Amino acid sequence: MTPEQTAAALPYPALAKAVEALLSDPSVSVPPRTVMPMPGGGNLFVMPATDARVAITKLISFVADNPSRRLPTIQGDIVVFDAVTGQRRALLDGPTVTARRTAAVSLLTAQKLAPRTDGPLLIVGAGVQGRSHLEAFAAGLGVREVWVHSRSAASADALVAHAQHLGLRARRVEDADAALAHCPLVLSTTSAQQVALRGTPRDDAFIAAVGAFTPRMVEWAPQVCRDLLARGTVVVDTRDADHEAGDLLQAGIDVSKLPTLGDVIASPRAVRGPVFFKSCGWAGWDLAAARLISESP
Repeated sequence: MTPEQTAAALPYPALAKAVEALLSDPSVSVPPRTVMPMPGGGNLFVMPATDARVAITKLISFVADNPSRRLPTIQGDIVVFDAVTGQRRALLDGPTVTARRTAAVSLLTAQKLAPRTDGPLLIVGAGVQGRSHLEAFAAGLGVREVWVHSRSAASADALVAHAQHLGLRARRVEDADAALAHCPLVLSTTSAQQVALRGTPRDDAFIAAVGAFTPRMVEWAPQVCRDLLARGTVVVDTRDADHEAGDLLQAGIDVSKLPTLGDVIASPRAVRGPVFFKSCGWAGWDLAAARLISESP
C-alpha cells in the first residue's frame, strides 16, 4: 500500500478503538524489539507481533539527523501475514503507520485520562508526529485551538497552516515553557536530542511525551518529571518503557512501578492531575493498525 492508501485505511478514532481492543486480546504476543545501531549513527528496528489471525514484522530505520539530508527520520515497511497460513497479506508504509498509530495511542490515553479536553492544545515539535497528533486530537477529541512551538519557525508555521486548513484556530508561540500555563493539553513530539521543556504544567494538564523512545533520548527536564510524579499521575505505554523511557529514566524514576495504558484500561481508576503519559512505541500498536486494515471491507 502507498503512504496515501495506508493513511486512508487508518482513521484516527477507529485506530484508537483498535488499540483499545488489542489490549484486551489474550492472543496478542509481542516479543521485545531488536534495536541495532548502524554505522552512520542511526538505528535499525525489528519489531514482530502476532495474534490468533494476523502476524506482522515491522522493519524501520531511525536516523535523527536525516532532515538535514532532506530525508525522513523514519523509513521502512510493515509486512502483514496470515497467522494461520503464513501467507503475506499486505505491505504497509512503515512511517505512515508509525505516525498514525502513535498518535492514536496518545488519543486513546487522552480520552481515558485527560482531566479536560477543551484545549488549547500545545504541540512542541512540528515534524511528522506533530502533524499526526494534531490531526488525531482534532478528529478524536474535537480540539479547536492549537498552539505550536518548534526550533524551526518555518516548520511551526507550516503546522499552523495545516491546522488552519483543518478549520482550527492556530498560532505559533515562541516560548513553550510559558505556554504551558495556558494549555491543558500538551504534546511533545520533538526529535528528543535535548531537553525541550523545563516549565511547570498546569494541575489539569494532560501531557503526551512522544519524542523520546530510548534511554538516552529526552524532551522533558528531569526536575519536571519528578515534580509531575509527586503531584500527579504518570502512565507509560507498555512495560517496555521500563528500559526505554528516557525522560523518566534520566530523572531517576523507577519506571517499573508505574502503571501502563493496559493497566488503566483493564482497571479504570480515578487519576490525579496533571497526567503525564510516556509513549515509547510497541509493535502491538502496529499490529492494531494491521488488524484494522485486515478487517476493512
